[in-house]
Parts: sequence; C-alpha cells; structure tokens
Amino acid sequence: MRSSTGQYYRSLDQIRAIAAYMVFSWHFLHMGAFSFPVPLAGAPELFPLALFDEGHTGVALFMTLSGYLFAKLLDGKRISYGAFLWNRFIRLAPLLFLVIIVVGVQIHQRGHDVAKYAAKVARGYYRPSLPNGGWSVTAEFHFYLLLPFLLAAARRWRWALPAALAAAILIRTAAHAQSGDVQHLAYFTLVGRIDQFLLGMLGYQMRRRLTGRHAIAGAVFLIFSLFYSWFDRAGGFYRVPETAFPIALWIWLPTIEGLAYAMLISWYDNSITPSDHWLSRFIATVGTYSYSIYLLHFFFVFSMSRYIHSNLLGLKNFYVALVVSAFAFLCMVPLGYLSYRFIEEPFLRLRTRYIRDPDQGEPGPAPAPASSQ
Repeated sequence: MRSSTGQYYRSLDQIRAIAAYMVFSWHFLHMGAFSFPVPLAGAPELFPLALFDEGHTGVALFMTLSGYLFAKLLDGKRISYGAFLWNRFIRLAPLLFLVIIVVGVQIHQRGHDVAKYAAKVARGYYRPSLPNGGWSVTAEFHFYLLLPFLLAAARRWRWALPAALAAAILIRTAAHAQSGDVQHLAYFTLVGRIDQFLLGMLGYQMRRRLTGRHAIAGAVFLIFSLFYSWFDRAGGFYRVPETAFPIALWIWLPTIEGLAYAMLISWYDNSITPSDHWLSRFIATVGTYSYSIYLLHFFFVFSMSRYIHSNLLGLKNFYVALVVSAFAFLCMVPLGYLSYRFIEEPFLRLRTRYIRDPDQGEPGPAPAPASSQ
C-alpha cells in the first residue's frame, strides 16, 4: 500500500504478508491456549518452522517493520504532528471500530454482558483490552504518540534511541523484580513493544552496514531460528511445561525479536529487489490486505481449524496442519480485499500530507491512495 507521501515499497508489503501468516498459523495450529489441534508442547524438528509454531512472534515482526518504515519515510524530515496522528487514526480506526461493533453484537447474541464489554473497549485507548488483536493497535498508537519526539531526539543526539531502548529494558527488569511476572507487560504493552519499534528505526539507520551482507543476514536468521526453536521446545508463549524456562526471559524477548527482525528487514529492503513475477506481486498484495486479515481472521480461524480437523483431515501432525493453514490463509485473502477495498480504502482518501515542505510552513495535500503495484 502507498503511504500518504505517495511512496510504495513492495518488499515491505511482502514482509507484512509473512507476518500476517505467522499470526494466522499460530491461531490455526493451537486455537489460542487450547493446545488443539496441534499440541503446544514440543517443537518441529525443522527448527525454522518454530517461528510458525510460535507464530505470535509475527506481531513483533509487524511492529519492528512499523518502526523501520516510519524511520524510512520520515528520516530528516519535519512533520505536522496533528496531521500525522490524523492519518494514523484514519488508517487504523474504521476497520477497528467495525470489528468492535461486530464483536459486541456477537456478545449480545450469546447473552453475555454487553456493558462489561463496552467498559473494556472504553479502556482500550490505554489498556490492551480491544478485541480481535486490537490490543496491538493500542500499543502501535502509543508508539505513534511518541514517534515525533523520538525522531526529534534522534536528530539531536545519536544515542537517543539506544538510550530509550535501555530505559525500556530497565523498566521491565524493575517490574519483574517487583511482581515476579513481566510477560503480560512485555507482550501486550508498549513497555515491551517499544523495543521493536526502536530497533526497527535503528535498523533503518544501519541499513548501509547490512546492504548486500547476505552472510550476516543468513547468520542472523539461523541464530534467531535456533533460539526460537529452543524457546518453543522449552515451553513457548504458554510455558508448556510451566517450569521450562525462567519468566525473566520476557525481559529480553522483545529485544531479541526486534534486533533479529530489524536486521533482516533492513537487509531485505536494501539488498533484494522484488521481481515483477506474479507470485512476488501477489505476496505484496496480501501484505496490502494484512491489516484486514489480521483483525478479521479471528472471526474464522478457529472454526476453520476445528471443522477441517473434525470433518476433513486430522491436524494433530504439525507439518500437515501448517500446510493446511497456508491454504486456509489464502481463503482469507478475498475477504481481505473486500475489507480493504470497501472499508479501509475509502477513508484513506481523507488522509492529508503530514511532511512539511521545507519552503512552506504547512504540508500539502496527500496523493490519492493506491493499492499495491
């Protein structure tokens, strides 16, 4: 998808598609915390596939990519803060509001307490309580509130972003020392996710050191995959078994994810030119629809997994389930198109240009929105 500046990066849309599939596979394979149809314990022998068995890490990839993209779009530029926040609101809010309404209707139909649900939604602007993965939108919007200040600080002091990263790690360390549990804070809030945004920004700053360094990228992917295979085998997100690894690992997990993803994103964006082959274009198009797929797949993924396992093909084998999840994910693409075309895209026409012209005080109008090239 084109930004409001008119720029489009096919490689970054391709990364969005991968992140969306990682999250989808996580829910398809395990149906949340139910360890069904694929058991949570253990890890695939093909260790890179642990990134799909623990597909929640796709959220970290989304957020690292967001930090990288905004650093790329805004590097050295002055922005209108109000226009920037308006554009972010227009980008995220329409579909999110629709999802909130649909979930509310479902809760009402089931005879549950709609008032309690409404109270949770009302707290969603500062707490991770929005439905269908909307908690991540809260964390991302908190980052948007900080972004202009982070960019300004980084222009004045080269160590501003590393200092902010160190501060986040210290906050999580203090939280763990006080409560003994830091996983919720690290996973669901900006206190943990800020690492990935910051490292994405730093990844853009270090792009020249990673351009063409295929051996470094390969080593990063290998080490990160081995780490995540160990993490998966040792208990993973739900700590099954519960005594597998110290919960203090969550102090560092957002940093480890952000560092690996930032280096890989920066390498890919600056070293690989996506071809014009139909498959390359299709993957990028899926990335364009990734926000719709991310929020809407919650309505379908668990039923899809349950139905296929019960009526068509047993999914207890991880490898079988992962292949089937890819086909199920493709079934979400037409819905993603419809959502993007008729819910997201009309509102994108309301965006304004938030980058200030160096010769003028105010930014000009935004270009007309366009889908993937």
